[in-house]
Amino acid sequence: MKSVNKVLKNVLILTLMLLVNVIYSQDAPYFESGEDPKPSKAKWKLVKQMSDEFNGKSVNENKWQISGQGWIGRAPGLFQAENINVSNGNLQVTTKKLANPIVKQGKEFTHGGGYVGSKVGMSYGYYECRMKANKTFMSSTFWLINESKGVKGCDKRTTELDIQECVGEIVNDAEWMKDFDQAMNSNTHSRNIPEGCNYEKGTSKSGALAGGKVYDDFHVYGVWWKSKNEILFFLDGKLIKNVTPPADFDIKMHLRMVVETYNWNPVPSDGGMNMSADDRTTYYDWVRSWKLLDKL
Repeated sequence: MKSVNKVLKNVLILTLMLLVNVIYSQDAPYFESGEDPKPSKAKWKLVKQMSDEFNGKSVNENKWQISGQGWIGRAPGLFQAENINVSNGNLQVTTKKLANPIVKQGKEFTHGGGYVGSKVGMSYGYYECRMKANKTFMSSTFWLINESKGVKGCDKRTTELDIQECVGEIVNDAEWMKDFDQAMNSNTHSRNIPEGCNYEKGTSKSGALAGGKVYDDFHVYGVWWKSKNEILFFLDGKLIKNVTPPADFDIKMHLRMVVETYNWNPVPSDGGMNMSADDRTTYYDWVRSWKLLDKL
């Protein structure tokens, strides 16, 4: 019996090892043929602590923080961990209208969203996810931002890299929003510059149509944060734009997958949630982060 148990144990260990290898078998980011921008004498290395295939049964909280990390959401959308789930190979963030309004930090919240943030951060690299947006007025996003808590000096400034920021229902007739439900909307932001620090405040934008509504199908949204002054955005494995951020992007940043509300896309008169749970859900099939290394 002991020998049988030992064999079963060894088989289990081998199976788990093979599963891990399958999960992380990717050897490069998702690119169309000829679109990989890396130099010929370099290779991509997956950063596992900032990558996930979401093939488990729950959020891996060794990697991801799901309670907002001090940020409760932009009213009227409240971040709630209960709206976050892992199922059928996807991270799922489901929007909802709250049964009763909730008042927090002096603000009233009427809708629920969700926040998933990486516990670790890094700087230059390639970041990508395969995502299908929800159909509501609330957002579906994938982005990076630095952590300023406990930081002193000029690095206390904020750098933000929005890879994809979209909504399923547009409740604003502004010209700049007309394609917000069918495009990859990307930005680099520089703000909160400490006094005496010589950095510019501002935004540089990029965008490309997705070939349909962002909730019709999954798309791969990616960015190569190449250097402090060069950012390359990719949609479905194709380069769409190379931008220069308004200030040096040389501070380590953390990943964010957030479903929230925007004051410039307000709650529709009907509450915006008269649809199925599936239509109210943002799906992340996977997220992957890569470092570029010189080949040995």
